[in-house]
Amino acid sequence: MKTSISFALTSLIALSACGQGPKSLEQQVRGKDPVNSKTLITEHKVLATSIKTGAEQTEKYLPLLKGKRVGMVVNPTSIIGKQTSVDSLLTLGVKIQKIFGPEHGFRGDASAGIKVDDAVDAKTGIKAVSLYGKHSTPTTEDLADVDIMVFDIQDVGVRFYTYINTLQHVMEACATNNKELLILDRPNPNGYLIDGPILDPKFKSGIGIQPIPMSHGLTIGEYAQMLNGEGWLKDKVKCKITIIKNANYNHDMEYTLPVKPSPNLNTQQSILLYPSTCLFEGIYLNHGRGTQFPFTIIGAPYLKGIYKFSYTPTGIKGMAETPIFKDQECYGIDLRKYDTSILRKEKKINIDWVIQLYKASPKKEDFFNSKLSNQTMPIERLVGVADFRQQIIDGKSEKEIRASWEPGLSAYKTMRKKYLLYN
Repeated sequence: MKTSISFALTSLIALSACGQGPKSLEQQVRGKDPVNSKTLITEHKVLATSIKTGAEQTEKYLPLLKGKRVGMVVNPTSIIGKQTSVDSLLTLGVKIQKIFGPEHGFRGDASAGIKVDDAVDAKTGIKAVSLYGKHSTPTTEDLADVDIMVFDIQDVGVRFYTYINTLQHVMEACATNNKELLILDRPNPNGYLIDGPILDPKFKSGIGIQPIPMSHGLTIGEYAQMLNGEGWLKDKVKCKITIIKNANYNHDMEYTLPVKPSPNLNTQQSILLYPSTCLFEGIYLNHGRGTQFPFTIIGAPYLKGIYKFSYTPTGIKGMAETPIFKDQECYGIDLRKYDTSILRKEKKINIDWVIQLYKASPKKEDFFNSKLSNQTMPIERLVGVADFRQQIIDGKSEKEIRASWEPGLSAYKTMRKKYLLYN
């Protein structure tokens, strides 16, 4: 365990060398080579919205923290205005005993799947505990000097985004150790979307634990209620939770994240496409990792002559050090300007991109072969069912594929209603 590293909280808000606040995700890359440029120029888009996150409503939860030793599960999305919630609450006199960070680390600068060590924040001296890898659940020792835990992390509404797994592990630890959990809720940018097959338990993994569809249509607070209500926590324990709801929010509202939720979801476009394009992590294609546009461009060298659009992935520290097809020119599709209002209108994951790219591929035998690259996983872990791969190979239509998701998807939609906090 590392005992001291540069782990300053200010790095969460000083995202540029000049120490400015969190960057808007309305980003444009300018230059001769926009796909591979490493210089992001930020343009702030002022949105006329009255949505207030749970974290912003300090008057509702400060009394719950008064005089208590607080543990906080946070990452760079944990902000109040332009400050981290940790900094803000310290200023307000809250005694933060310990910080817990999920995948990508407390600062959010570790690539997907990279081990993050425990550390000490150089600015405050607060211990920061990593909750990723083998140490995914806080131990009794971790919680011994904590009276109450606070969970304040932005989710993006899909089963394979690991922060909901962190939530479950924290809830289980709190229940076992008789600790209360305060959840500061945040909007789901894909809250309108409830789609995909229900996870088959035999494909349970680090990117999918519970029988929910690919896009679950819940906020973190609502999902916590579901975990409790459906008896999904280990040994069917119940966690005592208090949820500070978002104000002036419902699931049909568009919500632009003020801070990227993880290194490779660095634009609003990537966040909105993610429920659909993350499927390409289980396909022998590059899905934009190794560029500044992950999850919005998709291609491979073997598609040359089939598609005109091309780009070359490179190693980018903190995002993708060894992307699939590194330093090779990839040909494929460019979704950076795709009209995401189509997804919102149809309320469906787009699986047609998978169907079309499979049809176009001259290497169909390799399309789903996850053994060809350590950057690719079996498609079943993402989709959550066994038959999707063969359905694509057999040329099944989208309608036929969707029919196989029933009646599970409809049953989930009915069950979900019990746990909604927002209309």
